[in-house]
Amino acid sequence: MNFGLNIPQNGAFDFISLGALVHRLDPGIMPFRKATECLIHVSGGEFNCAANLSDCFRLKTGIVTAMVDYPIGDLITERVRAMGVTPFYKRFRHNGVNGPNMATVYSDRGQGIRPPVVFYNRSNEAAARLKPGDFDWKTVFAGGVRWFHSGGIFASLSETTGRVIIEAMKAAKAAGAIVSFDLNYREKLWNIWGGHERALSVYAEIVRYVDVIVGNEEDLQKGLGVKGPEVEKKSKLDPGVFFGMIGEVTDKYPQVKVVATTLREVHSTNHHTWGAVAWIDGKTFISPACELAVYDRVGGGDGFASGFFYGLLSGEAPQAAVNLGWAHGALLTTFPGDTTMATVEQVRTFAGGGSARIQR
Repeated sequence: MNFGLNIPQNGAFDFISLGALVHRLDPGIMPFRKATECLIHVSGGEFNCAANLSDCFRLKTGIVTAMVDYPIGDLITERVRAMGVTPFYKRFRHNGVNGPNMATVYSDRGQGIRPPVVFYNRSNEAAARLKPGDFDWKTVFAGGVRWFHSGGIFASLSETTGRVIIEAMKAAKAAGAIVSFDLNYREKLWNIWGGHERALSVYAEIVRYVDVIVGNEEDLQKGLGVKGPEVEKKSKLDPGVFFGMIGEVTDKYPQVKVVATTLREVHSTNHHTWGAVAWIDGKTFISPACELAVYDRVGGGDGFASGFFYGLLSGEAPQAAVNLGWAHGALLTTFPGDTTMATVEQVRTFAGGGSARIQR
């Protein structure tokens, strides 16, 4: 089933993404002001999708990104390798003092009524230095690629990263790939150098090359300038608001065939109601809803996106693709870290109505 998408059946890679690799420091339920130790998770929205599709869904994936030759870069490189993702690195040398650096994300998990807290150190980040011409896209896509993906966080890092995305998308289109983009609007990052108006102009140029958009109502409003109700005043589980905005998206970008997002009602840090929706070539699809006992919420959205992409790449019916994304995103919140520890069999079982009964 192609549901408006002409997905290539073969290629050296099923999926290649472009984005920044980061490492996330996680003190668990402790706030950083009282932390005495941290776990280190390798992350990055685009990498998370490539890692999930490789490790859980057993597809051939790659990541195009910056890498710094120093111990933190070595740590991140090891995790990329462990997740089975093929890297295409633009390498930078650390000067031993102030960079360039692999970005650090600080994120405690929160607990109960206390929400998670996320902040960054992206000072002198190597990925922000990436510019058009840094990668030989003909070489990257030489054996064929079925799907190419990038996102709004990478676009927000500097005045050049959005241009790298456009360069890559043009090359991906020439190679016959489907192109997806996760809007992932982050106000803090845009405010450093361009602000909202600059974000709108960068997104507008990128989305001209996109077939599949991932983003919620707030992303559509703030990233694409689509009009809609005040999101905070609407139920987070009401798909009507999201579907009501699609017409304006497709009027602006008629080549877009798919728009999808998660639905999440946060009752407490550790209790969410979880769902997902998609508009696919003029038709709407809604996942089941479930109650999540959340261990670590970071990466759940990328978990949905990668499971959904897997469904589309595998030729599943649209409803099944939405349900696979919903199930994988739900499972991902039960693991520590940003990338998957699930198996495709677990995802399919839950998507098909499986339960948490013990497996003996």
